[in-house]
Amino acid sequence: MTPATTAPWTDLLAAATDDCLAALLEGADQDWSRPARGLDWTCRQTLDHLALGLTGYTGLLIARPDDRYTTLFASLDPQAPIPTCLEGLRIAASLLSSTVRDTPAEAHAWHPWGHSDATGFAAMGITELAVHTYDITRALSLSWTPPDGLSTAVLARLFPDAPSGHRPSDTLLWCTGRIPLPGLPRRADWQWDGAVRWLVL
Repeated sequence: MTPATTAPWTDLLAAATDDCLAALLEGADQDWSRPARGLDWTCRQTLDHLALGLTGYTGLLIARPDDRYTTLFASLDPQAPIPTCLEGLRIAASLLSSTVRDTPAEAHAWHPWGHSDATGFAAMGITELAVHTYDITRALSLSWTPPDGLSTAVLARLFPDAPSGHRPSDTLLWCTGRIPLPGLPRRADWQWDGAVRWLVL
């Protein structure tokens, strides 16, 4: 038995970063103090949460604790303009991508939603980028949805029980409590499963 390779995940994370930051930049001149769609945070606070999450996943992969988060938390400058904040988010995503690339396939680290490997943390980063870009762009009246290719990858890695028969981006948004699907109401509670799953070759 061997784990799924980490090789394509750096490319997927880079693609997600480019796509999400381009969408967010379109709304950079709008009011980011308004609430992000469906969240208690403002759009700006949601952006800060993204930077914290991506940096946090990087720290977990490097330190590999068994039972806790690391003590490193990264925040964006609250006085910086939105385009500069997006630069900070790109830095955080790049740090995660480099760490995913350099992490041995057998290395695992703690996460409250399942001890995970580099593929899992890359998928978590992509999911965070996708769903929170959706939250922000909807609040700013911008039309954006997660790309289907990225959605398919993270669904396979983090949501093994996801329903079939729907567009992958819609399925990801349903799995993360953003939208309903035909015959399936919007989820009030959700989480992914980051645990390592093994492939029999």
